[in-house]
Amino acid sequence: MEKKLYTFPDNFIWGGIASAYQIEGAWNEDGKGESIWDHYVRLPDRILNGDTGNTACDHYHQMPDDVKLMKEIGLKSYSFTLSWPRILPEGIGEINQKGLDFYDRLVDRLLEAGILPKATLYHWDFPLPLQEKGGWPNRDSIDWFGEYASAVFNKLADRVNLWATHNEPWVAAFLGYGAGIHAPGINDATQAYQAAHHLLLSHAKAVEIYRSGNYGGEIGLILNLNHLIPGSDSDEDLEATQRVYDETHSLFLDPIFLGKYPEEFFKWLGPNQPQIEAGDLEKLTGTADYLGINHYNSDKVYYDHFGGWLKARLEPYAAPGWGFTQMGWGINPAGLKAEVMNIVENYSHPKMMVTENGCAAVDIPDENGFVNDLDRIRFLRAHLITLQEAIEEGANVRGYYVWSVLDNFEWERGYSKKFGLIRVDFQTLERIPKQSAYWYRDVIKNHAVQP
Repeated sequence: MEKKLYTFPDNFIWGGIASAYQIEGAWNEDGKGESIWDHYVRLPDRILNGDTGNTACDHYHQMPDDVKLMKEIGLKSYSFTLSWPRILPEGIGEINQKGLDFYDRLVDRLLEAGILPKATLYHWDFPLPLQEKGGWPNRDSIDWFGEYASAVFNKLADRVNLWATHNEPWVAAFLGYGAGIHAPGINDATQAYQAAHHLLLSHAKAVEIYRSGNYGGEIGLILNLNHLIPGSDSDEDLEATQRVYDETHSLFLDPIFLGKYPEEFFKWLGPNQPQIEAGDLEKLTGTADYLGINHYNSDKVYYDHFGGWLKARLEPYAAPGWGFTQMGWGINPAGLKAEVMNIVENYSHPKMMVTENGCAAVDIPDENGFVNDLDRIRFLRAHLITLQEAIEEGANVRGYYVWSVLDNFEWERGYSKKFGLIRVDFQTLERIPKQSAYWYRDVIKNHAVQP
């Protein structure tokens, strides 16, 4: 019996993604300013094994060869982020032309290779001089970000037609200012919620600037959306799940698509809720041409009196027969479809892209440095099948990007976790495509996944 092919639309965008701090290195070269991550990694006991992004994959110097590899493995689009302090060393003020020229060359190389460039303005490497002025909890951050966005659009928007403002603002706000396990390492609920509000307003500011320039492309926002499953049918677990959903989903989706913040959740937050000025919500409404969804895992949610300000405990959920990734995250392919369909049903059926999906695996290279990562292929295949089912059921999903093109610096976990389609030997910086890269090349070529 012939196996069913899960076929995607002909115009579906197949891509891979990476972020500036995680791959570029060259942390203090060619006039680049210091970011909060450049500073944070030097603090004791913040990063596993004392790793830093000082060199990372050395993409800043090896970019032309990396683009050749992207073409070799068949990518149709590459989603990259720009380093704000590489372009504006002080965060505002004078532009560092050498830094901006790097991204100019990258875009040209991608276009020459027939690869669609997709650019994200912010992936957590906030300029340190602006952090010293209060960072995202300072309302001036909205205008700082606008100045940066203008500099980038003026240089690149003639050739880049797909943009995102922020990647995972929940992480920037709640791991950076709430839990304190990401840069800048602040542990303060009030600052976290205020940062979230200003991240959204800065997104709206950048979108306003982009649209006023009549560049003709699309600009959106990227959110990390884990699938949440109540631990039981008890009122306590259901309410805890709703609070986690409100913080990770509603806090960002509702103002963009519904023009409001979740009212009951704000009552729960009490003194921790952000200060909102008149007209703020009007600025946010309708500011996404598309929604980017980063999805990796599902969690069960239980009420827990000692579970932080949300009174909730999350436990990784793995579907039967799937187990866990190297990150300890449960594998539940149906969670991706559930998240996509949730957006369809509750947020007016917007245009979407899956902007990150992938898994950390225990990659064991052979004597030639090649990794036969069948576990990663199994993960990607299953998630693409559920995504295709969502599309068949009417979800307007236009593209899919694998995290990540390269093994890279995984934030507080350093180099201990590997997500790449391409293996990087961090001693020699040699790149070797894994089996998953060749599998993905065939998926792209056929616009289809075979179970």
